[in-house]
Amino acid sequence: MSLASLAFFCIGLCVLQVTQTQNGLLPKPSLQAQPSSLVPLGQSVTLKCQGPSDVDLYRLEKLKSKKYEDEDFLIIPTMERNDAGRYRCSYQNGSHWSPASDQLELIATGVYSKPSLSAHPSSSVLPGRDVTLKCQSPHSFDEFVLFKEGDTRPSRRPEKWYRANFPIITVTAAHSGAYRCYSYYSSSPYLWSAPSDPLVLVVTGPSTTPSLVPTEVPYPTTEASRRPSTLPSNKISATDFAHQENAKGNLVRICLGAMIIIILVGLLAEDWHSRKKRLQHRIRAVQRPLPPLPLA
Repeated sequence: MSLASLAFFCIGLCVLQVTQTQNGLLPKPSLQAQPSSLVPLGQSVTLKCQGPSDVDLYRLEKLKSKKYEDEDFLIIPTMERNDAGRYRCSYQNGSHWSPASDQLELIATGVYSKPSLSAHPSSSVLPGRDVTLKCQSPHSFDEFVLFKEGDTRPSRRPEKWYRANFPIITVTAAHSGAYRCYSYYSSSPYLWSAPSDPLVLVVTGPSTTPSLVPTEVPYPTTEASRRPSTLPSNKISATDFAHQENAKGNLVRICLGAMIIIILVGLLAEDWHSRKKRLQHRIRAVQRPLPPLPLA
């Protein structure tokens, strides 16, 4: 890459960075539920929106409704069915709005009676064997969710009315733990049953296979609270935002400094090249043969 091309690249990068800042391309905030996004009916929950430290205005809204709060938090003192649903938030700096946060699904539990959870052929399994966890309900639910204490993803498997099977292939020690399941109707995806009684899966003997959790990973629960822990969220702290802003400023300064250095190097190279050409011209002039003397 030539010096001119490199200089143009740095100038373009700096202009792009400044333009993005002027256009108000702000980082999106994060939204989380405390203590959990799965809330038993009658209990409280707080939704918290987190963005940079210098925000002018927050807006926290419930989707598919006209309800919103111009605050960075929303307290629901008593969870009811109509509080369940999808939420998001954003913030305003000057005349610019940030992108919306990832959507948070707030789920009301305990709307229906709890299902039952069993292990087949047994809840005590040798490493390398297969086991199936079966969630069953006396009601005609078409959606079931399995949660495992300590993991971060739910496993959903609609199968038949009244039940769902969750197979675990090639059991390892990593699959040991307490499991629960919920059931609900797909037509009301944010209204769930109470959790099943916990099922403890015990893997006996040394594991001969890698401790890998299958693609259908259950979701964590805390047995004391009888509900899963907070759904995963992309938490962005105010320090992270400050680091992002500092990184942008450093990038602009680095580009400008590199551009100045490139220009100075180019000027020095041009001056040196011109001096060299003049010196060569003088040397060649001295080495030319003298003209012949005029005849008498």
